[in-house]
Amino acid sequence: MTDEFWATVPRLLAEHRYLVLGTADDDGRPWVTPVFYAADGEHRVVWVSAPDSRHSRNIAARPDVAITVFDTHAPIGGAEALYLEAIADPVVDDARATALALLNTRLPASRQLRPDDLEPAGPMRLYQATIIKHYMLIRGGDPRFDNVTDTRLAVAPPSDPPGR
Repeated sequence: MTDEFWATVPRLLAEHRYLVLGTADDDGRPWVTPVFYAADGEHRVVWVSAPDSRHSRNIAARPDVAITVFDTHAPIGGAEALYLEAIADPVVDDARATALALLNTRLPASRQLRPDDLEPAGPMRLYQATIIKHYMLIRGGDPRFDNVTDTRLAVAPPSDPPGR
């Protein structure tokens, strides 16, 4: 059944512009922040942040992150959400131009980023999250499931082997 839900993954990643990024510091204190992003397929997202921001410092300490993508304007009972488990890190130098171009495809011309906006010359750093696991929101009372409350369902591309 999860194959039928997979089509929702690329759709939600393409439709939305912001994700909620969950990080934790060295002591395990959680922090969440909204981040403008661009998806690179279904297994990677990229964004820019200041390297001294709390979530960036947390990524340096603990690269395991949680991500949620959803429409904040959805009516009650009509929400769709994508939950992701991922590993985050700065984009390496030789991949920066490609990641920056991908991010710029989602930005209006007046807000496009230039290489000198990025460190070492600029204040921002490109980050990426490599997605390890995808989950879909299953709303409570969904007739396809025996769930009274909202739950999540692990989904994978049809070509992925079981247990990915």
